[in-house]
Amino acid sequence: MTALLDKLQETGGLERAEWLRLLNAWDTPLRDDAMARARSVTQSVYGRDIYLRGLIEISNHCKNNCYYCGIRAGNRKAVRYRLLPEDILACCAEGYALGLRTFVLQGGEDPWFTQQRVVQLVRDIKAGWPDVAVTLSLGEWPRESYAAFREAGADRYLLRHETASPTHYARLHPPALTFAQRSACLYTLKDLGYQTGAGLMVGSPGQTGDSLADDMLFLQALQPQMVGIGPFIPHRDTPFANAPAGSAEQTLYLLALVRLLLPAALLPATTALGTVAADGWERGVLAGANVIMPNLTPEGPRANYQLYNHKNATSARERDAIAGRMAAIGYTVAAGRGDHAAYLPQHATTTI
Repeated sequence: MTALLDKLQETGGLERAEWLRLLNAWDTPLRDDAMARARSVTQSVYGRDIYLRGLIEISNHCKNNCYYCGIRAGNRKAVRYRLLPEDILACCAEGYALGLRTFVLQGGEDPWFTQQRVVQLVRDIKAGWPDVAVTLSLGEWPRESYAAFREAGADRYLLRHETASPTHYARLHPPALTFAQRSACLYTLKDLGYQTGAGLMVGSPGQTGDSLADDMLFLQALQPQMVGIGPFIPHRDTPFANAPAGSAEQTLYLLALVRLLLPAALLPATTALGTVAADGWERGVLAGANVIMPNLTPEGPRANYQLYNHKNATSARERDAIAGRMAAIGYTVAAGRGDHAAYLPQHATTTI
């Protein structure tokens, strides 16, 4: 297995059979080896900087009915809300005062947020705070909409692919949603010049070594600038309410493998990882992550953005506490937008 990690690190990819061996036969020593390598790789590109993104959950209305998601259209118990543009701009003002220079607008696929409204929102954010990066995470749209958001000033787009196995994708989603469509959206985003983010749930119902190999091969082909990896956590009002949660240990292993696969990627220590483990953010950073996403959503609506049970949404007001947690493991919360290395004027060169 060590030879496979060597090959991945040296060549930036593996064959399917090699991925299967790494994914199916891992143990704690192999995970620790992968994490140590991932830390070294991250520091060779970004030093010990950790980038913060201010997360604004703009709506929990969603037209889709994904079987794993707490804000699915079919969940009649969800308490719905929608932030108005002035609410979102107020969140940006607060985040900017806290030193954040990236805002992530995330929400369900809410028909109220039309192309025109999203375009105007992006323009207003850029007009108010020209030096920030705007990241959208608003699901699937036609190419012309993605192009309009990009022209308005959106810099990044997060669209987790969830699983690259078409059969596994069908188990997690209704027939109207397909992996082919999701994949096409991701390639469109890259083609339009976004810093593009994909990602997957670890331990989702029906996931196998084969489906994880599909994920790795998909990321290997797509070469996204961002990858979000978090454990699956069930929601009580979904068809998977009684499914077991994914493990933090496997999530850390996959996070490290993705860092070796994509050395310059922006990898968050996800909210889900911080939910299943109290020290999930720290352990994620030690597995190669370099992004943390504290929450700017107002407290009332924030409590209702429940994609899964017991979500641990750390407020951006706790910036100093986050910085202290990172300092305790030898990292620094960095100022600025925290762009992908390819967009930086020069790369960091700090190593272990």
